[in-house]
Amino acid sequence: MDLEQILAMMDSIISDPTIPKNIRNSVSTAKEKILKSEDKVVGVAEAIYIIDEVSNDVNLPIHARPSIWSLLSALEAFKEEHKK
Repeated sequence: MDLEQILAMMDSIISDPTIPKNIRNSVSTAKEKILKSEDKVVGVAEAIYIIDEVSNDVNLPIHARPSIWSLLSALEAFKEEHKK
């Protein structure tokens, strides 16, 4: 999965009004980390840390869990593929 697809997944979560605002804000922060990082692998690693915390949030609705887990898997795969 490429970075554009990952960012699209993030946009989908950020724009979903059924997901609590704090979780959408965390995903937005993770997206900013990726976009602002010169080294995309470092940005993705920072995003993984943020999204991992979100995945354990008790306020995460059951219907949103698969999206968060898919995003986390995609970020992990990207990091593994682009390690130096």
